Amino acid sequence: MENNNAIIPGFDNEKDDSLTISLRKAEGVNRCIFIYLSGYIDTYNSSFFQKQITKVIEAGFINLIFNCSSLNYVSSTGIGSFTVFLKVVKPKGGDVVLLEIQPKVYEVFQLLGFSQFFNIKNTADEALSFFSNGGSAASTESSVFPLIISCPVCNKKLRATKSGRFRCSGCRSILAINDAGEVTLG
Repeated sequence: MENNNAIIPGFDNEKDDSLTISLRKAEGVNRCIFIYLSGYIDTYNSSFFQKQITKVIEAGFINLIFNCSSLNYVSSTGIGSFTVFLKVVKPKGGDVVLLEIQPKVYEVFQLLGFSQFFNIKNTADEALSFFSNGGSAASTESSVFPLIISCPVCNKKLRATKSGRFRCSGCRSILAINDAGEVTLG
């Protein structure tokens, strides 16, 4: 892992005990960076989170990949922060990808209706591929999505508008749908 200050001078000058942010430049994708989040984002630390990611955007990174594998909790205020970043980078030609999102964190996104606004990927390769293809999954998904799927647990019919991770409205199981429309428990 590179030193955060080597990527963005002064990045580590501020710290928060409840949220650790680590940075790694994404190789092969222009203006792209991995942002590793560890801890939680809530009302009390969301301003710290926004301030730090604003430094990243001001340094010229507009393709943001948030690795959420160590993110244990996000409040509605935290989700609002992700929405702010999306609104800032989209007009600049960038986008936001949420990577390796924990089921309980994803559930908050889904319950609040925000899961449809974010590109949620399972692997770093999928995230990099998303940006390599111009930051739009439309070219690969247009032929498959929207799609009617059956939950592999309860057989409830569900409508999927894009690939990603979703919760079945019938049995509450977490489902993963890849770009080809294949469904697995996720």
